[in-house]
Amino acid sequence: MKFDNVLDLHHDRTFFELSNFIEGCRVYLKLEGFNFTGSIKLKTAYSMIEGLEQRGIIQPGRNRIIESSSGNLGIALSLVCKEKGYAFSCVVDPNAPPYCLKLIKCYGGEIIKVTEQDENGGYLQTRIRRIQEIVKKDPATVWANQYANKDNALAHYKKTGREIHEEFPNLDYLFVGTGSTGTLVGCSRYFKEHSPGTKVIAVDPEGSITFGSKPAQRLIPGLGASRIPEIASRDNVADVLTVAEEDTIRMCRSILVDYSLFVGPSTATVLHGVKSYREKLTAGATLVVVSPDLGDKYIDTVYNPEWVEQHYRGLQE
Repeated sequence: MKFDNVLDLHHDRTFFELSNFIEGCRVYLKLEGFNFTGSIKLKTAYSMIEGLEQRGIIQPGRNRIIESSSGNLGIALSLVCKEKGYAFSCVVDPNAPPYCLKLIKCYGGEIIKVTEQDENGGYLQTRIRRIQEIVKKDPATVWANQYANKDNALAHYKKTGREIHEEFPNLDYLFVGTGSTGTLVGCSRYFKEHSPGTKVIAVDPEGSITFGSKPAQRLIPGLGASRIPEIASRDNVADVLTVAEEDTIRMCRSILVDYSLFVGPSTATVLHGVKSYREKLTAGATLVVVSPDLGDKYIDTVYNPEWVEQHYRGLQE
């Protein structure tokens, strides 16, 4: 299979309306889970590898790519590297879903797991230190570095932001979750230039320090950071919301019951943010929520009652 055919399978026009989610408003999910690797990170991965190639930093057969990931980017990079002829190593931590790790291996990627928490109660800085150690020992190994690589945000400026704007040229609000912040930064820049009346709202989990919140342990991967990404910016962002992990789990269940839609916890986090923001929304507004993936990768965690009871004892239905 040629890699261009993989990109052809990017479903950039898949929007799903959550009827009656917010009274008086129309709420749409941009379902990025229908991309070939199951998440929005396919665009990120392809953009970063293409950028490294264009700058002459990597060549197929000569370099190994390494990256820190909680799962989705690791899957996407393992496929992109396989198709382009690069070995790939993914540095993960104990919160990475087992399903994701299996997919990375299926595409030929190597898993390197760290287990020591960093000074902010997460694993991100530990993962990055491990990468830096490996790169120092092996100059042929190149860190894609989603946290500082401008091609991360550029992917969402060129594609995600444009796709949403073309579908909703008069959009009132765009809600985006924050991890590496590539999607947020790319989309907010696009809307500033092409639809400045659209308010972009960032949603971060409690315990993430990206926008100045107090650090705390987090168990759900995909959003937030225990280290501020270099590309992070509040430019063009109208507001930043924070959501507790317990509320994320409740929202996952609620969306499944009410809409029969199996969303990932990143999506549920942003949707809870939308609910918490409803009093500030303009009557009759149209909202788009970027949904990075679906819930299949989390069947053993946030959708598993035993896992939830173990980690969030007493969480009410």
